Amino acid sequence: MKLVTFNPKSGKDQGNQRVGILLPDAVADLSAICEAPRTMAACCALNGDATAAFSQWLEIAPRLPLTEVRLLAPFPRPARNVFCVGKNYHEHAKEFADSGFDSTAKEVVPEAPVVFTKPPTAVIGPGDTVPGHLDSTQSVDYEGELAVVIGKGGRGIASEQAMEHVFGYTIVNDVTSRILQQKHRQWVLGKGIDGFCPMGPAVLTADEVPDPGALRLRTWVNDELRQDAHVADLIFDIPTLIATISSYITLEPGDIIATGTPVGVGIGFNPPKFLAAGDVVRIEVDGIGILENRIA
Repeated sequence: MKLVTFNPKSGKDQGNQRVGILLPDAVADLSAICEAPRTMAACCALNGDATAAFSQWLEIAPRLPLTEVRLLAPFPRPARNVFCVGKNYHEHAKEFADSGFDSTAKEVVPEAPVVFTKPPTAVIGPGDTVPGHLDSTQSVDYEGELAVVIGKGGRGIASEQAMEHVFGYTIVNDVTSRILQQKHRQWVLGKGIDGFCPMGPAVLTADEVPDPGALRLRTWVNDELRQDAHVADLIFDIPTLIATISSYITLEPGDIIATGTPVGVGIGFNPPKFLAAGDVVRIEVDGIGILENRIA
């Protein structure tokens, strides 16, 4: 199933955030069901009971036409920072090293996962405008990524059991100011700018994805295909990422891990193709949908 957070566009509940199940032409509104979760994080906390519960609620939830709702980021304001992984596709690691913007390490392929975070204030939803004007260096870049959503939390999760802790998957655009990323010798300031983490449009539940490595990720800028890769190309796979992060930080239901971006980002071109006001970035991952945002 595809779960969404949304607002009705009109009526007395206009502007109220709700959770629903995304259908081809409608949203099944879970807010009408007393026992249903009211937030996406609460959905994640259902753990093993989630599939059966959502199937039952889908039968009785009222439908709202897609034309009458506005889809938000699945987690409009995450409880914690979004975990992100840098240089996690072989070809992207090489293009980053060759670009001259990587001031964080000498090796091209990292020996261990490179983990950083983006604050909750960076998150915006599908169709929202990325405030590129907040980057005074005018070096805004895109990074299409598959993001893992944690269901069952834990610390010290073994890689062999890691997939049992996955609730589902969504899409993240790890928007970046490349010059700030290089200037500060770290990635938080260059990547954590307000509005620099578009997310959505939905969370695809893990039962729909028997092999996440088979998922295909593609990114377009103004209809030009820039990125095209399968998740199987990750240097450090999803179980390794969950095991690594949970070795030091307790993961909680609703935590989000952006797994890294493939080759084809703006700095991979000579000269770099940075984003400008009016550019549109569209990211698609099989089964999840399309995340599209315009740059301001």
